[in-house]
Amino acid sequence: MSVLVINKENFKEKVLQSEKPVLLDLWATWCGPCKMLSPVVEELAEDHPEITVGKINVDEEPELAQAFQVSSIPMLVLVQDGKVKNVSVGYKRKNQIEQLF
Repeated sequence: MSVLVINKENFKEKVLQSEKPVLLDLWATWCGPCKMLSPVVEELAEDHPEITVGKINVDEEPELAQAFQVSSIPMLVLVQDGKVKNVSVGYKRKNQIEQLF
């Protein structure tokens, strides 16, 4: 499955109302570790159809970044049943991220 672009317009439908767990990658274009993490996130989306994977650009979506209290990126957030279940900050390997869900 491909990675969804999440914004304030589709956040409620794609994340909060999702029947599947949602792994969110909060990132920015200027963030080196975010660029390193991006292919890992895309691989997770392909390997795990049981979860939805979305990306939130914190510069373009400051309200969502604030809602997740982002202080450092990259930040991965697992949302299930509309609630935050797990959070990871900084670059992680694929197997480390898989332990979040």
